[in-house]
Amino acid sequence: MPIYIWKARTRQGTLKKGEIEAANNEAVMGQLRAQMLMPVSVKQKSKDVSEVLPFLKKRVKIKELVIFTRQFATMIDAGLPLVQCLNILAEQQPNPTFKAAIRDVKANVEQGSTFADALRKHPKPFDELYVNLVAAGEIGGILDTILNRLAVYLEKADSLRRKVKGAMVYPSAVLVVAVGVVVLLLVKVIPTFEKMFADFGGVLPAPTRMVIDFSHWMQSWIGVIGALVGVTLFAFFQARRRSHRFRRSTDFLALRLPVFGPLLRKVAVARFTRTMGTMIASGVPILDALDIVAKTAGNVVIEEALYRVRAAISEGKTLAEPLAESEVFPGMVCQMIAVGEETGAMESMLGKIADFYDEEVDSAVDALTAMLEPAMMVGLGGTVGALLIAMYLPIFKIAETIG
Repeated sequence: MPIYIWKARTRQGTLKKGEIEAANNEAVMGQLRAQMLMPVSVKQKSKDVSEVLPFLKKRVKIKELVIFTRQFATMIDAGLPLVQCLNILAEQQPNPTFKAAIRDVKANVEQGSTFADALRKHPKPFDELYVNLVAAGEIGGILDTILNRLAVYLEKADSLRRKVKGAMVYPSAVLVVAVGVVVLLLVKVIPTFEKMFADFGGVLPAPTRMVIDFSHWMQSWIGVIGALVGVTLFAFFQARRRSHRFRRSTDFLALRLPVFGPLLRKVAVARFTRTMGTMIASGVPILDALDIVAKTAGNVVIEEALYRVRAAISEGKTLAEPLAESEVFPGMVCQMIAVGEETGAMESMLGKIADFYDEEVDSAVDALTAMLEPAMMVGLGGTVGALLIAMYLPIFKIAETIG
């Protein structure tokens, strides 16, 4: 529904203004009169640029979703009606994309939808995990408890995501800087030295000639190289998006990389146990929980393994047995889950495994950074140093001749 900006006076003559959702001007005036207000002006609010151009829409950050969830839980616990909670949260939300989503959820709830069904219409901010937990909370009458549990889960999941991103971003940034510095030297700096050597005359040393020839080649082909790199990256991501087979192959290789593979496996275990533990503690059936966990795995190999686990459980097996057969999850994890199943403390055991693997990810990221930082610095320094030495060799030779 469109949003209208209104101005109205109270019986005492005080001017008030605000925003309201309604079907048309007459509906707005009717609502104002019902509140004992005399309408002065009512006009439809102009659309935000992001509504006209969808690609400019702001993303809903995890932090914004966590704040929304915590505040919602607090208001529900205090006894406020659901629609009033949504109205308050929408009014104070600075992100226009998130504000529009909350308002639409509120409108759907007012029209008779359940809260979970209204959230399901906005899959970007409210994913399947979020919606299913809210549905479990509505059915069990513990929506505030579920929302608090969701907020904790989102915070820990975001922390894990940032750790992995930090581990991937640092070496990528150093590599980009290294390549940029080398290209700049070859395209801009080396030609200056070449002109100077041409004025001096004489035969250049072999390393210097090699660097100058490489500089000529780079200047001639830099446009083609840049285009090839761009096309290759575009083709890679398109192939991952469109071809399940290609995506599975690349995900399989990623899990077996010498340095990053063990880290990705630990992240997968931490994500699986945290998500699974949260859903089981919230009363979501185990088959539904596995279905959602598989969809949010982020790796096709792990996703397929979890679907096989789900199929095995539907045939009457325990959770630990098919997990061990998948060869994706470590033996320790499978044994701890087996103990959790036997003792009836599955959610507690899954939480302990998640906490343990969070610490393992921390250690792995620190070790990776400690290993890559000196290696990449030595590589960058060695490459730049070799180029500069090659350029200074003729100057040393000229100095010896003059001496």
